[in-house]
Amino acid sequence: MLLIQPRRFLKKIYPKALWHLERENKTIYLTFDDGPVPGITEWILDELKKFNAKATFFCVGANILKHNTVFLRVLEEGHHVGNHSMFHSRGFSTRLENYMDETNTCQKLIGNNLFRPPYGQLKRGQYRSLIQQGYKVVMWDVISYDYEKISPERCLNIVLSNTRSGSIVVFHDNLKAEQNLKYSLPKTLEHFDKLGYTFKAIDFKNR
Repeated sequence: MLLIQPRRFLKKIYPKALWHLERENKTIYLTFDDGPVPGITEWILDELKKFNAKATFFCVGANILKHNTVFLRVLEEGHHVGNHSMFHSRGFSTRLENYMDETNTCQKLIGNNLFRPPYGQLKRGQYRSLIQQGYKVVMWDVISYDYEKISPERCLNIVLSNTRSGSIVVFHDNLKAEQNLKYSLPKTLEHFDKLGYTFKAIDFKNR
């Protein structure tokens, strides 16, 4: 069974993490993990532009170095970027020192305090170190599972059924998610645009 929304106990373990934003305004915060990836990231940017939508891209440092032109386009079009570690390492199997080295190396490319742990994995010691160093840990309250072996229709239904004002929604700009992403993202944008929602990027502090 897919766990669309986080369990309450996780919010207690990571109390300073950002799970959603204000619920009062009709605003949705789309996020995209794992890029930049040529072709897919650029397609996302084209789709967002159709709705004047802004989003946050949690980028892998190695991909920034390989595809810097795509990364710069994300910034030039007014979107925000965040740190998704240098090599997308799993927190549960990575020593604290190595995890923070990887995070801090990627941060030099990103330039702000937004961080999302790869796979959503974060040991308590890693979480404490991130907070102490001034990172804003950004989780989510809706995950599309676009990378899973589910139908595009199921992916879309997950997003439409669970997203509400203030939701932080996770998609992925990687090859594994491409089929479900290309079906569900345009329909998500169209659906909520018709309902009067706006799409904004997550705010950050420069570091």
